[in-house]
Amino acid sequence: MNAATSLNSFNDLEHWLNDRRVTEVECLVPDLTGVARGKILPREKFTEDRGMRLPQAIVAMGVTGEFPESGPYYDVIDPTDRDMQLRPDPSTVRIVPWATDPTAQVIHDCFDNNGKLVPFAPRSVLRHVCELYDEMGLSPVVAPELEFYLTARNTDPNTLLKPPIGRSGRAETSRQAYSIDAVNEFDPLFEEIYDYCEKMELNVDTLIHEVGAGQMEINFFHAHPLGLADEVFFFKRTVREAALRHDMYATFMAKPIAGEPGSAMHVHQSIVNKKTGKNIFSNPDGSASEAFFHYIGGLQRYIPAAMVLVAPYVNSYRRLSRHTAAPINIEWGHDNRTVGIRSPISSPEARRVENRVIGADANPYVAMAMTLACGYLGLKNKIAPKSEMKGDAYLAPYSLPRSLGEALDWLRRETDLHDVLGKEFVTIYTEIKELEFEEFMKVISPWEREHLLLHV
Repeated sequence: MNAATSLNSFNDLEHWLNDRRVTEVECLVPDLTGVARGKILPREKFTEDRGMRLPQAIVAMGVTGEFPESGPYYDVIDPTDRDMQLRPDPSTVRIVPWATDPTAQVIHDCFDNNGKLVPFAPRSVLRHVCELYDEMGLSPVVAPELEFYLTARNTDPNTLLKPPIGRSGRAETSRQAYSIDAVNEFDPLFEEIYDYCEKMELNVDTLIHEVGAGQMEINFFHAHPLGLADEVFFFKRTVREAALRHDMYATFMAKPIAGEPGSAMHVHQSIVNKKTGKNIFSNPDGSASEAFFHYIGGLQRYIPAAMVLVAPYVNSYRRLSRHTAAPINIEWGHDNRTVGIRSPISSPEARRVENRVIGADANPYVAMAMTLACGYLGLKNKIAPKSEMKGDAYLAPYSLPRSLGEALDWLRRETDLHDVLGKEFVTIYTEIKELEFEEFMKVISPWEREHLLLHV
């Protein structure tokens, strides 16, 4: 456990800031895309205000920065653009390791004028899902694995991305899965990333080179979902900053380079009985429990309808294709990487489920809320899973939506998920994604000009 997570009050936070002689505070709130919004305040102003106000719509806008101009969106967001009160969560405070002056960053929760959590803020949604487990006497535990690409600087959106130049003076031209030497090509960058993570007390575990050229993966130690979503949020920001300082980009796009595998955020998850401290996925004799199978049944039943939450952009669906280390369905199996739901080899105490459908481009709060919501419904309704897939799941049919538009329709129809995630959140989310989809459909791609211009 890092030092920050032990902070429970504003007084604890003040002592933490004093000990580090902090002069500025970055007051952050994650929006729907996972982008950090907020304000930078002098330390004295932060202490005096103990929070800040921002328009509610700040956490409810899309990746283009646009808002719907009419429709159901405004049934949730007041068209008068009222403020929300942001309150710091002391457990999230971290130093900003790249800042010149002593600077802290702290994540804030969003409250309305009545003191209630804003229901469509991503952190609120995950809090709510965790509370549903708490009401059942259960505590979820997760461990994300986050993939990303390093690319050469690219300031022109019309230019294809390329792997960056490493220490050898050459860029990767072939796939280097698990290659130590390929990782060592970027030693100066990763030394700085690990240094930043240590100063921020992020619980990162192992770093590996993934399949794609310039593709990396970082693993996190298992912990409570809200704290780990905070860490993924911080980590993405940290890696992008460090990469820029080494004259390259780090991208969490699901499919940034044609012909290369996409990037995922695999989330391992288990559930602990709060009274006994035992993993409910295993029986006393070490065998898999009914709860284990019911949890998988919930994932299989609801993931297809929830895909737009973890494949949030038009680009996301390019990752989900056969034989590219990404699933095309929600079959499940033991130690089988072709399925969407994998049960890794483990001891009975560590029995867990790995959700492999989530993209690296997903908002970590929304992603963890989604997978835990599906599992929760499986436990609550005792949903039996399909038979285990013992072979190649790529030979089975697609069972996931193939596009953003299709995924939006599926989520709108699945009211069970609305009840767990919150109707306000689902309304806001789907309206924003519909707007993004409409914006994308105005763009004519090079493929269309190449194949249709003179041939149809």
